[in-house]
Amino acid sequence: MRISVLIIILCFSLSAIKCSSKKESSNLQQVLGLQKMSDMVTSEYVVTKIIKANDDKTWYKLGDRKILMTCKASLVAGIDLSKLTEKDIQIDGENISITLPHAKLLYLNIKPEDIRTAYQDISAFRDNFSSQEKNELAAQAEKQIRSSADSLGIFVTAETNATLFINNFLQKEGFKNIRINFSSVKSPLQ
Repeated sequence: MRISVLIIILCFSLSAIKCSSKKESSNLQQVLGLQKMSDMVTSEYVVTKIIKANDDKTWYKLGDRKILMTCKASLVAGIDLSKLTEKDIQIDGENISITLPHAKLLYLNIKPEDIRTAYQDISAFRDNFSSQEKNELAAQAEKQIRSSADSLGIFVTAETNATLFINNFLQKEGFKNIRINFSSVKSPLQ
């Protein structure tokens, strides 16, 4: 009698463990479904860059040329969820710990119509700035904006917003204790 009760308890325990592991596996697959979002945009900044140039230091040309241009750029940052793997997720019942990749700049967009010449001063003996020269100045501005993205705080904002979104998603999946971390490796595009 005791052996049969012990066998029943053992079978019940094993089925409970099996159901628990099936539930954790199902939860893991739900969380891994975030990978399908790939680049999750969580922050967008619009910045204006002032570009100024002159070439009055050329000794063999008479007079000088000065230009002042403005350009408006849209910077979009977010998390690349396609890099999320099973080893980044630890589930223990209603507890979950997830490690996300750091935010990165997903794209920077400067529309041609958002590049404007605000001021030009061209001496009588000099030519106007060519379209190619203006494009080169705009390309230089884009590089400067890209390199200053971190100091603007866009990555911090992107990670904060990603944390809020993922936390809400995991709460809706039934997790009570949620811990979200970011990888110790910084993205090379950050």
